[in-house]
Amino acid sequence: MPLDQTALLIELEPVVATNLDRHLSLAKEWFPHEFVPWSEGRTFDGVLGGEAWRPEDSKLPEVAKTALIVNLLTEDNLPSYHHEIASLFGRDGAWGTWVHRWTAEEGRHGIAIRDYLTVTRGVDPVELERARMEHMQSGYVNVNGHEMLHSIAYVALQELATRISHRNTGKATGDPVAEQMLARVAADENLHMMFYRNILTAAFELAPDQAMRAVANVTANFQMPGANIEGFGRKAVLIALAGIYDLRQHRDEVLQPVLRQWNVWDRTDLRDDGERARDELSARMTELETQAARFEERRAARTKRH
Repeated sequence: MPLDQTALLIELEPVVATNLDRHLSLAKEWFPHEFVPWSEGRTFDGVLGGEAWRPEDSKLPEVAKTALIVNLLTEDNLPSYHHEIASLFGRDGAWGTWVHRWTAEEGRHGIAIRDYLTVTRGVDPVELERARMEHMQSGYVNVNGHEMLHSIAYVALQELATRISHRNTGKATGDPVAEQMLARVAADENLHMMFYRNILTAAFELAPDQAMRAVANVTANFQMPGANIEGFGRKAVLIALAGIYDLRQHRDEVLQPVLRQWNVWDRTDLRDDGERARDELSARMTELETQAARFEERRAARTKRH
């Protein structure tokens, strides 16, 4: 019989405790203020009567601005994410300790990115704040909120996707300061991915069919947590065209290595639904290969035209 959510939480808690200790031993303390060039800042217009933001104030390429805004707005929804995972994993024991630690670490990312953009006048601060208000008011609902293994599979993949997006956004800025800051953020995301990946590795040993079903379902319907940002579809296309995060990276740099780590293709402990889920996963990977190749062809043709 499949394990229910409570049984899964209880059975996996020792693994969570071990990986929490591992995470704390690897995580490096860092301070957002050290990654911001404060001497470049000057007062804005408004109550203090400074200078209004002008487009020429920004030294960032347009696609880098787009990616930074998407990344920052995604980080801004942290209260909703905390609510979702605290409701699912609980606030007690090793699970609860992890939930609060993860939230505290994620909070630094938004602080650092926003301070950088404000001080360097990288984007229009008025439009950024309006976008933050709108996005946070729309909230975030975990579509896998009733299924613990689905949620763990999702965040394992999403944290790795976010790491890649932050690193490539840093490179796209052309600014060594931004690149250094986003590399630091990406290092946190990588540790978060490793935590969740290791939890699901244990879940595969505990309940292989349920774990495989979770991975297949999440892979089939994967969306980044910022997908409800206004204009996200258009922004995602621009980001993909610039090679910051595209289908090829999603398939080859996110899905493939994590699926290999979980040994999904060589498992011999699956039953009927687990086997079906693996077949669905294999078909999805083939479909993504076709989609990624088509996108690369279109991007190459577009580049040639321009």
